[in-house]
Amino acid sequence: MVLIVLKTALQLYTVRNLPNGPETHFACAAEAGYTGVELLGDHGLESEAMSELLEKYGLEPTSSHVALDELESNTDRVVGFHREIGTKLLVVPFLPVELRGNDTASWQMIGRRLGLLGKTCREAGLNLGYHNHDFEMVSVGGATGLDIILSAAASEDLFLELDIAWAVRGNRDPLELLDRYRGRCPRVHVKDLNPDRPEEQGWADVGDGILDWDILLPATVEAGTEWLVVEHDSPLDPVRTANRSQAFLVSKGFGQNLI
Repeated sequence: MVLIVLKTALQLYTVRNLPNGPETHFACAAEAGYTGVELLGDHGLESEAMSELLEKYGLEPTSSHVALDELESNTDRVVGFHREIGTKLLVVPFLPVELRGNDTASWQMIGRRLGLLGKTCREAGLNLGYHNHDFEMVSVGGATGLDIILSAAASEDLFLELDIAWAVRGNRDPLELLDRYRGRCPRVHVKDLNPDRPEEQGWADVGDGILDWDILLPATVEAGTEWLVVEHDSPLDPVRTANRSQAFLVSKGFGQNLI
C-alpha cells in the first residue's frame, strides 16, 4: 500500500535572485526534489510557455502569489492565465501599509474586500487565499487583524495560507492557528527562524532554526493541509536553502510516497 503524505512545493520567491530567470528557478526546485512550485504570478511568461516549463521539470503549479491591486484590476486576465496552466489557488501575499487596518472596522473592510474577490475567483473555478505576515497579529478590540479578516469573509471565499514563521514573529502560536482554521489551510508556508543570523534577517532553512517541526508538521496534517510550501525570504544561498529544506522534510516523512 502507498501512503501519500503531504506534498512539498518551493515558493519561487526563495530563488528569485538566481540568474537566468524562470527556467533556472524551476530547475532548482525540480533538482531539489519538490513536486510543486508556488508561482509569483506569470513570471513574465505567456501561459503556453509557463505550461511547457512546468511539464519539462515535472512540477505542479500548486498556487500563485498575486498582488491585490493586480488581481482586482486585471481579474479576468489573471484568472484566465492561471486556469490555463492548471493552478487552482491564488494567494494575496501582502498588504501595503496604506491598506493595513488600525481598528476593527478597517480590518473588516479588508476581509470583505478579499471575500468578494474570492467569490469572483470561486465562481471562475479558482480559490483565493491570504498569506499572513506579522502585522496582522496585532490585537484590536480583542481580536487580531488576521482573525477579523478571516471572520469577515466566508470560509469558502477566502482560505488562509498560514506562514508559520511570520506568525511566530508576530507572537502568535501557529498551533492555535492551525487548530482554529482547521480545514481552511490547504497551503502552509514552512520556514524557520534563527535570530543569530542577521545576515539572513533572522530566517533559516527549514530544520536549521529554532522551530519545533516534530510538533508543527503533524499539526499541518491534522489541519487538512495538502501542500507544505518552503520559503526563505533572504537566503544567502538559495540553492542550499531549497535542497536542505526539502531534505529535512523528507527525513520527517513528508514530500514523498512511503511504501
